Amino acid sequence: MRVFFDIQHLYYVPQYLPVKEELENRGVECTFVLYTQQLLNNVLKEYVEKHQLKNIWVQDKSMAQLVYKEQKPDWIIYGNACEDLSEVHVHSKTALMQHGIGPKSCYYDVSNSPIMHRFVEGQHRLKRLQKLFPNKSFIDTGYAKLDPILNGTCDDIDLNKINLDPNKQTILYAPTFYPSSIECLPKNFPALFDKYNIIIKPHFFSLIKKSYQSQQRLLVHWAKYENTYVSNVNEVSILPYMKIASLMISDASSTLFEFTALNKPAIWCDFYKLRWSYRGIFSFRFKRRLDDDLKYFGKVAARTTNIKELVEQTSLHIATPNIKEMERKEMTEFLTGKVDGKSSERIANFIINGDH
Repeated sequence: MRVFFDIQHLYYVPQYLPVKEELENRGVECTFVLYTQQLLNNVLKEYVEKHQLKNIWVQDKSMAQLVYKEQKPDWIIYGNACEDLSEVHVHSKTALMQHGIGPKSCYYDVSNSPIMHRFVEGQHRLKRLQKLFPNKSFIDTGYAKLDPILNGTCDDIDLNKINLDPNKQTILYAPTFYPSSIECLPKNFPALFDKYNIIIKPHFFSLIKKSYQSQQRLLVHWAKYENTYVSNVNEVSILPYMKIASLMISDASSTLFEFTALNKPAIWCDFYKLRWSYRGIFSFRFKRRLDDDLKYFGKVAARTTNIKELVEQTSLHIATPNIKEMERKEMTEFLTGKVDGKSSERIANFIINGDH
């Protein structure tokens, strides 16, 4: 059996690797189809070599379709919507593993595509998707990306090697690119948390896109603080940082759901730098971009609306991490599904046997 993984963006890969390893352990041949990206080609090449991933390079979606029609793999796993699969489906089955579990409306919209099956995280998501798309096939498997942490196979981070103090607790700040809290934080942001290590794991787009140069300037400035480490584009997976962190700060990023699924405290920055086209009379665009699931952030994390609250809530939740433990556990089952380290097994079972 052959399974192809469609990698439109490098940051999709951590979601796929645990599934790839589970499939290969059962004798399935796995191939990663990589899209050339002007600013990231060297990073992509280095990454696939490091992880020894069998790979095929394509220029765009149409070239990927040609590869699938010629190669005829048994399965193609997508991380985002894909249109016009009628010719692909002659020879291959397709499944969607969404690359995040966040509150953006695209989480649900991508199922409005001809992909045959979708692996879903939890009963809440499953029921909503089934109601929206009653003729589609959804399988509740949980979120495979977290399996390495839960199974103890995730890489370790040596704080000394990134010039941080191993005697301090570590805060992980993981903002998304848009709408983001980055520009709403002060230039001396790291100094406000000088009792802790701060690891900043920005979204790839924050690091490489010209439209986010204001974010890049702040990240470069923050990296100068001795208690702060800002990850670079070569560091693809957030998992090693999630493993070592005592607390996460985030905004509209799905990593907040991921981190609290590990039963660790998180702070939600419910304040964002919005483009003028998302403000005032155009605020409906902001509401449309973020799904109603955003309200669950306040269940799993402490909501803050300004920097003063952020500092206060961070200190409180690091000192007493069990404050929202009941809510985290309840919402994790609701939004992330089973957190038992076996999501990859369930996905592999379905791919191989048609049985989850």
